[in-house]
Amino acid sequence: MSLHQPSFFPTTALDHAAAGLGAGVVAVLCMHPLDLLKVKLQVATTNPQGGVGKAIWNSLRGIHASEGWKGLYRGVGPNIAGNASSWGLYFLFYNMLKKRASGDDPNYRMSPGAYLLCSAQASAVTAIMTNPIWVVKVRMFTTRADSPTSYRGLSDGLASIWRQEGFSGLWKGTSLALVGVSNGAVQFMAYEEMKRWGFEQKRKRFAKSGKVMGPEDDKLSNTSYTFMSGASKLWALALTYPYQVIRSRIQNNATTHLYPDIPTTIKRTWQGEGIRGFYRGMGANLVRVLPGTCVTFVVYENLAWLLRTSAARREVKRRDMTTEED
Repeated sequence: MSLHQPSFFPTTALDHAAAGLGAGVVAVLCMHPLDLLKVKLQVATTNPQGGVGKAIWNSLRGIHASEGWKGLYRGVGPNIAGNASSWGLYFLFYNMLKKRASGDDPNYRMSPGAYLLCSAQASAVTAIMTNPIWVVKVRMFTTRADSPTSYRGLSDGLASIWRQEGFSGLWKGTSLALVGVSNGAVQFMAYEEMKRWGFEQKRKRFAKSGKVMGPEDDKLSNTSYTFMSGASKLWALALTYPYQVIRSRIQNNATTHLYPDIPTTIKRTWQGEGIRGFYRGMGANLVRVLPGTCVTFVVYENLAWLLRTSAARREVKRRDMTTEED
């Protein structure tokens, strides 16, 4: 995994941004109904009937019965815009920061702390830049399409919030989004360490067999990426999930009078629901986020690898043409 790799786009950071953007789109298309349900459960104040699996199935069936397939994909526009832009921007900034931290030295071994810092910085910038999209997404998820307060789409939602609430409305919940930086930072620290271990094992196998790793071999198996992304997400989610519930409740326009700010939201959630309130929607979130995370990382790693190998082949072809001309 050398830093000095040919890039498909002008820089390797843009390669990673494109791979992240593509992964975000694919993940949303696959997992949107469960993402919709997660937000609905987070802003609810009553416990769902039955177990997690039954509650998820009944909720999805209820949405489909009352609003059809369109209801299950309500808010998909802001969700795609939010996820695609978030993953694209995140991987852009993350790889730029990693390159700067390494001093552009291909043999530099970054510490877990360095991964944590780079991830936190990239997450913070991305969270601030994309927060307005997430505000619109939450409000579209928590209102029916025929509601008079419903937004017609992302642009209508952004314009409506700007007119009615001003700048502060678009960045409502930003402080909690910055708290959520810890989720991505912890996840990527664990993921990068596991991925490094995986490549070390692969290099040992190649060395033992007398083979040399080429650009085509700069990739782990999809099974490895699935396990690593899932395990790292589980670890991060267990530590940071409560902030997501608080953030959703603050951003939900229908409950602004109940949850106007962070301290009040924490106090009322604790008094009314106890510790379970801070993990509301966790079951649906696990069902949604683990497959979603695995899909995102597998697609991202494959797209990044495809761009790397395409760039390498293009570089070889260019050198061959130059040699022939000489």
